[in-house]
Amino acid sequence: MTAPPRILISGASIAGLTLAHWLARHGLQPLVVERATAPRVGGNGVDLRGHAREVAQRMGIWAQVSAQAADVRSVKFVDAADRAVARLRIHDPGAIEVMRGDLVALLREKTDVEILHGDSIRELEQDEAGVDVSFENAAPRRFDLVVGADGMHSRVRRLAFGPESEFIRHKDHYFAFADADAALGEDRCVTMFNMPSRMAGIYRSGNHAQAKTYFAFRSPPLDYDRRDVPAHKRLVREAFGPQPPWHISRLLDGALADPEFYFDAAAQVHMTSWSKGRVVLVGDAAWCVSPAAGAGAELAMVGAYRLAGELAQAEGRHERAFAGYESAHRPLVKARRQIGPNLRLMVPRTRAGQSARNTLSRLRILTLAEAAGRRMTPAGADPLPVYGGAV
Repeated sequence: MTAPPRILISGASIAGLTLAHWLARHGLQPLVVERATAPRVGGNGVDLRGHAREVAQRMGIWAQVSAQAADVRSVKFVDAADRAVARLRIHDPGAIEVMRGDLVALLREKTDVEILHGDSIRELEQDEAGVDVSFENAAPRRFDLVVGADGMHSRVRRLAFGPESEFIRHKDHYFAFADADAALGEDRCVTMFNMPSRMAGIYRSGNHAQAKTYFAFRSPPLDYDRRDVPAHKRLVREAFGPQPPWHISRLLDGALADPEFYFDAAAQVHMTSWSKGRVVLVGDAAWCVSPAAGAGAELAMVGAYRLAGELAQAEGRHERAFAGYESAHRPLVKARRQIGPNLRLMVPRTRAGQSARNTLSRLRILTLAEAAGRRMTPAGADPLPVYGGAV
């Protein structure tokens, strides 16, 4: 009897954990390696809609996802005196927003596989029969397949496909988020303040005591070390100037003191193929559509589910599995890659742009446009398959 393939997954976030769950459920042998020393609890709100909802239901976590929904009902734009100048109501009956940390915790609870925390892949060398992997800390091992679920700045992608400069397209914005003083924002609301080409906001979930702060600013590509967190903090503070209006100074002080402060570019990953030999990518490593698209969690869960299912039914023919996964999932990625007006709404370039946005918001035109965009699905989208009877 042929042993099930040994599959290494790099990354223990939404895509990696979803993939590990389904591989194990199909009787395969996944091992997850994660650079962080412990599960990450921070993060922003993420939307689950469409097929992602079905994946969560089949995993048995939909009830918990619903119970932990963020319950944010509106976006409010304010002036420097904290007076509301416009408001967008949020209502999408086909989606639930949940905090990323909560979703990852639920996925971790449902995923009974070995996870190597505090380690990462150092080198990969593949041949026709397998992949030799060396780690930063653990002893070298050999696997049948390797999956990069390690985000936009994927090391697996760099090792197997080439430098990230070949695949990342910058979208002329940077963003940061961290914990915030909940007293500065309205409950069940995202409160946003704009300066030309800059935005600061407070996100207050109805089901969480801790608020989050968001910062975004327009900029061409910046030259910085993406692992130098003090440099990231300097860039964000400098973007808003020495004496910014509204609550920005207090928000910055709190955010820059948060150990889980996060900063990165708004960018997308474009690849002609998500696999090379015995190495394949899933999630942001393969197709990052940027946070502005609001579809990262949906694409990660659906893509991971499809990849696991295709591997399970391919009977060891990984090339067939990778091809089936790509052909099924690329239409959804293409549809969700369209950022639409999101960045222009959040970060108008000029004061005139702010005024136009506020006027359209008061007329409810943007509410209708955004709702229509959220409900868009690819033409002729296939129903989510059931692989091997695992539901």
